[in-house]
Amino acid sequence: MGKVTYDFSGKTVLVTGGSRGIGYGVAKGFGQAGADLSILADDETVFDAAENLSIETGQTVKGIRCDITDVDQIKQAMGQFTQLDVLINNAGLERTTPITDPDDAVEATFRRIIDINIMGTFLMTRHAVRKMDKGGRIILTASIWGRTAVADYSAYCASKHATIGFMRSMAHELAPLGLNVNAVCPGWVKTEASMLTLAKMSKSSGRSEDELLKEIISGQVLGGLLEPDDMASIYLYLASDGARDITGQAYHLDRGEVMA
Repeated sequence: MGKVTYDFSGKTVLVTGGSRGIGYGVAKGFGQAGADLSILADDETVFDAAENLSIETGQTVKGIRCDITDVDQIKQAMGQFTQLDVLINNAGLERTTPITDPDDAVEATFRRIIDINIMGTFLMTRHAVRKMDKGGRIILTASIWGRTAVADYSAYCASKHATIGFMRSMAHELAPLGLNVNAVCPGWVKTEASMLTLAKMSKSSGRSEDELLKEIISGQVLGGLLEPDDMASIYLYLASDGARDITGQAYHLDRGEVMA
């Protein structure tokens, strides 16, 4: 079967959390499809990432530094757009928050995860919508842990359940404006964040990372570990004309790990 291709020429696309991991892979897909692409992240590496994406895609990619929990920074970032066709709300934070942790620092970590993954998503959507017209697309990165849950990641799991609920509400609220809102629930993807999670799970369980990874992969219907570039296809589809009748849905891309 041939590769599915998309043409986003003339479309303005913003990918938050686009400097690494899934965001980078998704951004690359839109850049290769000819989009007028910007990536946003809360660190200086976003500019190097934009330069690398420009080289890889042959498109000029703009990097924007912004903390999505800061309304003033969001306003400044969105002020750089006159029109936005696709918002990929991908920025997020994943850390352990064991409820029995005796260190009170866990409470600050919990709050920061909620601030970024929930409030940040809300604020980005709120201000991006003002730049979008009928036919615009908003796609949120949730997680299969937004469908299930694991120990020690209560804040992250709660935030991803909330992401799906927020997406469904926005699908209703923004439909009269002609905007489609959907979510993607990635499974295990080989990113810096997921490998850090694997290491922490190994430490807390006393099992080796290799053993845990084999168990994870064996729980998938399709073998192997997803790579960031593998994620782009579902985002491209949901942003395309082919998905004009789809809204309020959460799609799993997890090699069959969670079926619902």
